[in-house]
Amino acid sequence: MKRVFLLLTVMMAWLYAGAQQTQVVFGTITDEASKVPLVGATVVLVSNPSIGTVTDADGNFRLPGVPLGRQTFKITYTGYEERYIPDVIVTAGKEVALNFTLQEAVRKLDEVTIVYNRSRDPNNTNNEMAMVSSRSFNIDDTKKYAGAIGDPSRMAANFAGVVSGNDSRNDIVVRGNSPTGMLWQLEGLNIPNPNHFGSLNSTGGPVSMLNNNNLDKSDFLTSAYPAQYGNALAGVFDLRLRDGNKENHEFVGQVGFNGFEVGAEGPISKKSKASYLINYRYSTLGVFNALGINFGTGAAIPLYQDVNYKLVTNVGKKGRLSLFGIIGDSKVDLLGEDVDTSEANLYGSAYSNVYTHFGTTITGLSYRYYLSDKTTSTLTLGYSTTLEKFTSDSISYKNREIVLPNAAADFTTNKVSAVWSIAHKLDARNSIEGGVYYDHTIFKLYNKDVINGVTDRVFVDESSSFVLAQAYAQWKHRFNTKLSLATGVHGQYFFMNESSAVEPRVNLRYNISRKHAISAGYGLNHQVQSIYTYFVQTPTPSGILRTNKDLGFTRSNQYVLSYDWSISDNLRMKLEGYYQLLDNVPVESSPSSYSALNSGAGFVPDDQDSLVNSGTGTNYGMELTIERFFSDGYYFLVTGSLFDSKYKGSDGVERNTAFNTGYVLNVLGGKEFKVGKKGNVLSLNIKASTIGGKYATPIDLNLSSMVGAAVYDNNRAFSERQDNYFRVDLKISYRKEFKRSTLEASIDLQNLTNNQNIFSQGYDPLNNRVYYNYQQGFFPVPMVRYTF
Repeated sequence: MKRVFLLLTVMMAWLYAGAQQTQVVFGTITDEASKVPLVGATVVLVSNPSIGTVTDADGNFRLPGVPLGRQTFKITYTGYEERYIPDVIVTAGKEVALNFTLQEAVRKLDEVTIVYNRSRDPNNTNNEMAMVSSRSFNIDDTKKYAGAIGDPSRMAANFAGVVSGNDSRNDIVVRGNSPTGMLWQLEGLNIPNPNHFGSLNSTGGPVSMLNNNNLDKSDFLTSAYPAQYGNALAGVFDLRLRDGNKENHEFVGQVGFNGFEVGAEGPISKKSKASYLINYRYSTLGVFNALGINFGTGAAIPLYQDVNYKLVTNVGKKGRLSLFGIIGDSKVDLLGEDVDTSEANLYGSAYSNVYTHFGTTITGLSYRYYLSDKTTSTLTLGYSTTLEKFTSDSISYKNREIVLPNAAADFTTNKVSAVWSIAHKLDARNSIEGGVYYDHTIFKLYNKDVINGVTDRVFVDESSSFVLAQAYAQWKHRFNTKLSLATGVHGQYFFMNESSAVEPRVNLRYNISRKHAISAGYGLNHQVQSIYTYFVQTPTPSGILRTNKDLGFTRSNQYVLSYDWSISDNLRMKLEGYYQLLDNVPVESSPSSYSALNSGAGFVPDDQDSLVNSGTGTNYGMELTIERFFSDGYYFLVTGSLFDSKYKGSDGVERNTAFNTGYVLNVLGGKEFKVGKKGNVLSLNIKASTIGGKYATPIDLNLSSMVGAAVYDNNRAFSERQDNYFRVDLKISYRKEFKRSTLEASIDLQNLTNNQNIFSQGYDPLNNRVYYNYQQGFFPVPMVRYTF
């Protein structure tokens, strides 16, 4: 009878579709714990008329006749908790892909218990083990927020506990930690920095290589994360790529800040349900420069291109094979000879010409096999490469003439990876998961300084390889509808110097009522040092030593306490407190203010040698999130953080870290207006951010004057507080629907008030003065997108 009813509702929807434009929604529904497809799950459109369908033998569904605009869907399955998927944008130019999981109910059929309304929370993560300091995001989130320009990192900077404050790059500071503490995963693979112009010792860059048109629902975690994540001290991006359309070919053309872009997707073979998805981009910043628009990089003109792709096919009745990857290449010449020293210049120096070239490739081949209706095994093989080359010439500060080469570097890595995992659901209350990671990296590192045309010092000169192996096991137990526990253990072994670590993790959640829940989490984490750090050379009379090679992991203990209040179906408040204790931090063996916790604050690697694991640090704070999910034509998000970030070097003095801004407040909101009767929409989105000033190390003007270059007073490291950061962004967008296509146009007015935010300080030897570089001023970012 249920199937007959669904057939009738679909027929009614087709009749109704004659009076208005409609689109197809498709996707896959799986079990949250076992990852196995659910056969016969019901997907219903929550509107009038109500239409629905059921999933097939592969857990796939296809729902035609869905009206254009924002829609809400309800997913149900016998014995499982129902789930609502709100705020889904349906357009004429592209079918909508929805992939979601359902959680098996633990209560009996005749038992009625009112619990926290998790089913209506759009921020539910893909990872069922994450109960604190985590949330999901999707493609629409990266496009919706003003100032995000389709970049997952810039979008995440709006979340509680996350600070950006650097307009030139998308590095993010999570709870006072260096950006180098971030972990990036793509389809389960540990991947290198997925950003253009991303240096070896960083996790960000000016432009993301990730194409948001290819992203599926993904997770972002800030601390006390599940046991499957390792070798990280700060946050985790667990990224997923969506599948291409298995029924119809679709195309996209786009021009915006991230580049000129073309993309295509569609079926390869409908019999095997194989599909492809590919997007290509090329830099548009050169065009902006030709128009006389200063986009915040001074005289530099970044050139870059990238490809994102994914191919998927079924293998037999229980197997699924996917090939995915990213290819990126970027170049920029930072010509000091062309710099107007009266204007902002976020990159490079007025007294040198720097020539750079970066490249990154990420390739993965993944095979998933459903061993039973409760067990899934996945094997993923990966290969990634990174390239970073630069040379520089010195420019005389007296007559502005090029003198001689003064530096050169060449960093390349080639990594072979293997990841295996298995997930098994014991019953409705218990699920277990385990896996292993194996990363074998071959590298070549060379970096030198040149004075008067002669090599002055070689900082690194090494060609070798290393292996990092990791393993984990985790268990989730639901005591009842109110209390849940997720616990596990993670281990890692660094073969190069035989460092090892075993890390317990635990998350606990208690649903007080339908509207209130509390959670707690603990995690022990370790991270290897940058491969560059291990091979910094120490020159001695008897030869070259590598005094950092035996450095162990940096260690972090993370504690989190969280309170959730579901004020209504569309309004949520979250309050979270955390404390992080760091030790075994690399510091100099002789007393100094240096600490590796401040690495990642600049663009170049640290060249400190003679390091030991005896430094410490602390991060603690409170975070507040008030979020109204999109409903009745508008949304808003308010996030605030109060925190403190301190460290001790080998001199034993407690200081502010380079990332201790003290507070951050973000206020975002958006409103949509329907235009005409064909589903056209005008949108206004605004964002205002204020961030406490960073602490900087003062420049010793007298010593700088004597040597003709900046000399920092390291005895007063990070003691001079800069001005607070403030910025307002406004995004205006319009979406027009045609019969079978959609045209979107927007303009993102960044730094609307043209506020001067300090980027960095430097020394001008010509005028013997300290000067400031300022971040991006008012900058309009247009975008046009056409899907068909």
